[in-house]
Amino acid sequence: MKKAELVFVPAPGMGHLVSILEIAKLLVSRDDRLCITVLIMRLSIDSKLAAYIKSLNDSSYTECVQFIDLPQTSFKQETKPMVFVSSFIESQKPHVKEAVTKLKQTRSGSNSPRLAGFVVDMICSSMVDVANDFGVPTYLFFPSSASFLSLMLHLQTLRDEQKQDITEFKDSDAELVLSSFMKPIPARVLPGVVLHREGGTLILDYARRWRETKGIIVNTFLELESYAIHSFSDATNTPPVYPVGPILNLNGEDSHVSSGDQRSDIMKWLDDQPQSSVVFLCFGSRGGFGDNQVKEIAKALERGGFPFLWSLRRPPPKGGGFAFPTEHENLEEVLPEGFLDRAARIGKIIGWAPQVAILSHPAIGGFVSHCGWNSILESLWFGVPIATWPLYAEQQFNAFEMVKEMEVAAEIMLDYRTEYTDNQIIVTSEEIERGIKQLKVQIVYKTL
Repeated sequence: MKKAELVFVPAPGMGHLVSILEIAKLLVSRDDRLCITVLIMRLSIDSKLAAYIKSLNDSSYTECVQFIDLPQTSFKQETKPMVFVSSFIESQKPHVKEAVTKLKQTRSGSNSPRLAGFVVDMICSSMVDVANDFGVPTYLFFPSSASFLSLMLHLQTLRDEQKQDITEFKDSDAELVLSSFMKPIPARVLPGVVLHREGGTLILDYARRWRETKGIIVNTFLELESYAIHSFSDATNTPPVYPVGPILNLNGEDSHVSSGDQRSDIMKWLDDQPQSSVVFLCFGSRGGFGDNQVKEIAKALERGGFPFLWSLRRPPPKGGGFAFPTEHENLEEVLPEGFLDRAARIGKIIGWAPQVAILSHPAIGGFVSHCGWNSILESLWFGVPIATWPLYAEQQFNAFEMVKEMEVAAEIMLDYRTEYTDNQIIVTSEEIERGIKQLKVQIVYKTL
């Protein structure tokens, strides 16, 4: 039987790329009639992503999955993440069309695979236009939760069919009732992007195009989000939803972007700690705090006497465009005086963290997390309780789902955000300490 070929178009972000590539590996391993071509968009500003992509090209990934690098496009960077990402994706559409055209030309033989469809990331939904040009269907890969998918489709309906201005939810006490949630959702945990007029327009335009796809593949599983998943069975004007998770790279994609010596040093330190004793603090690929907030975290850890492993990184400069955190050159400049010496017996501070390897270590008892969906799935997989401290994207919503809807996480904050806000608050050491103490209670229950 003639093989079928799928074209994958992942978003250029580690949290999006890793999980969609795991989907590709699973598909070709389960059906030898499939082959997959992955079109790689490159963001020069993300060195970690570049290192990971290089590792794919340097490895024998699988003979049924091939990678094609798309040309880099130069355009003005925006400080607003959603505007920057949208402009970047649109700039790639001609390159995607050209790459698939060349691919079809090389597959012109009688025994060559036929182009069967596109699988595109949630923020690449405009690539439906390219798939339509080739007369093939598009499937959407949704790397976040089924509940968040339901929320976005609900907000898009409110905007487009009921003509409601979604930005009016900003700073309001309103609550939304969704069929996918048992509890009302406070407006304060909505993603900042939908409360911002320009960014909200873009992301809800994406959501409208999700409805044009043949099906939506979601990185979740029935046992976790049964209420949300079942709610789609009664939805109208929504493609079939396929929960296929948890999709995780348990080999650790971070092994390609951190030095072997650094990783070995972290693992050796953890080997010397008691089981389920260490609180791991890590805030994702874009998670960095200013000096004042760093000092509050340090005070909470020291006063509480919590054994800790802290991934501490410097945030990008304000107004410097869409950028990622960097490593601190001198930790003593941002931490309370003498903290490193006093905390040396109970804690360790690192830069970039090999998160999967750390969460899987028996010494880790709890996880102070930004609540990215991949991080939540990893913590659930390894049985590590979470204390929530969301920063950006849909993380406030994820935190609410974990703390209030499912009641499986401790709360430090639910509505803290770093995007689309001019009033950056400081979470006090008392609030942080209280949240970690709640987390420690969950750790005790875990070990009983």
